[in-house]
Amino acid sequence: MSEKKVRVRFAPSPTGPLHVGGVRTALYNYLFAKHHGGQFILRLEDTDQTRFVPGAEEYIIESLKWAGISPDEGQGFGGEYGPYKQSERKAMYKPYADQLIADGKAYYAFDTPEELDQMRENAKQMGMPNWQYNSITRSNMKNSLSLSAEEVEERLKKGDPYVIRIKMPRDLDIKFEDTIRGWVSVNTNNLDDKVLFKSDGMPTYHLANIVDDRLMEITHVIRGEEWLPSAPLHVFLYDAFGWEAPKFAHLPLILKPDGPGKLSKRDGDRLGFPVFPLNWTNSDGEIYSGYKESGYFPDAFVNILAFLGWNPGDERELFTLEELSTEFKLERVGKSGAKFDPDKAKWYNQQYLRKRSAKELADLLQTYIGENNLKTSPFELEPVCELMKERATFIKDIYEDGHYFFGEVDKYDEKTLSKKWKENTSALMSEWLEILKNISSFKADSVETEFKDFITKKELGLGGVLPNFRLLLTGVGSGPSLFSIAEILGKDECIKRMELGIEKINELKSQEA
Repeated sequence: MSEKKVRVRFAPSPTGPLHVGGVRTALYNYLFAKHHGGQFILRLEDTDQTRFVPGAEEYIIESLKWAGISPDEGQGFGGEYGPYKQSERKAMYKPYADQLIADGKAYYAFDTPEELDQMRENAKQMGMPNWQYNSITRSNMKNSLSLSAEEVEERLKKGDPYVIRIKMPRDLDIKFEDTIRGWVSVNTNNLDDKVLFKSDGMPTYHLANIVDDRLMEITHVIRGEEWLPSAPLHVFLYDAFGWEAPKFAHLPLILKPDGPGKLSKRDGDRLGFPVFPLNWTNSDGEIYSGYKESGYFPDAFVNILAFLGWNPGDERELFTLEELSTEFKLERVGKSGAKFDPDKAKWYNQQYLRKRSAKELADLLQTYIGENNLKTSPFELEPVCELMKERATFIKDIYEDGHYFFGEVDKYDEKTLSKKWKENTSALMSEWLEILKNISSFKADSVETEFKDFITKKELGLGGVLPNFRLLLTGVGSGPSLFSIAEILGKDECIKRMELGIEKINELKSQEA
């Protein structure tokens, strides 16, 4: 196996939006493939046509593209091993099911859904709530093991509905090594005779994924922990066909931030964070928020997911996709579930925002303004972004927190106004305004120098005057360097805002009196 070129697959079902847990599975497959110079494949497992959701296939593809983990081949990407959608591979599965029957490894079962329900109900009444179709119960059911060969032949000729079930032997230990979990051993007495081929002519996941992995030459199956209970059956099927099984690795669950349990959409709704990569609109018109539309950068999103189960073995937390590909090893993926931390997710995005140049941020901000039909700024956006980025987590924060760059100051922070604006403040600000008018080089450092000279001569503290200057220019009580704000606004705008602000605040104070 080690000599073969690494080929891994991400095989979601198009039954709705792709959960972040699914994207993480895709990411780990991608990173493993890139680390070993192999191929990452996208395959859609749509054998259950009753659960198919229109638009889900396109959503999966777009999500992977946005995250930057585009497959090398697969559905929507082409390749030599297609089709990459199981419903389009329908004709190739039946011969494999027939082979298992011919080899005595599977059998026809003619039981109707009603008969199976009745059997379960009878078992429940007898104190056996977890009835299974297995090596003990199969002899009491209608199948090719309990019926005569003539009756089976007759039923098949008549076209009676049937399924094909695996014939799981009695008391056999199935063992396999999981790269993450070590050796796993399950006795067949704990396994039932799973359906491999359905009455609608479609294989179940169990048969289809084994056949597809074999035909697509998959070397490693990296998938979620929820598939671990199915792994013994899959290992048994590989052995039944006489095939070498791929290496298995079952990833830990992504857990909700508070308490036990798997992370779900409800947790995101309840705690106010997305659990899907992109926005998704369901059939009722309800919109589920996505990371993209919430303002997350793709590289931050990838970094968030990478650390939900994996670590590099040192203190580093920020990695590019290329760096992750170099560092990633399945041996460093943990067994236990990883708690999702919404605050840490925001921290990652903040770090990636700070890494962007002012030019990049200005372009993104301009796009955000255009997409949301917002008021544009009369000032250069690059210096605005450079000034605001250390306090921002998302692009929208630059606009919202720096609203004073995008419109007139029409209201003043009440807390600052009541606490800092004293009886003599208007006179002081008017006096400072006259000095401001005479500053020739209106740069941040020169404005700061003049301001400090002013409060020194007046024997005033910085905290008693600076908040009021900020209030007049921005309307808020805190923010980035006020002198840098003044430089961006420019001399004329600063003078205008101070004159208007002093007048408005005086009116407010007189009304209060």
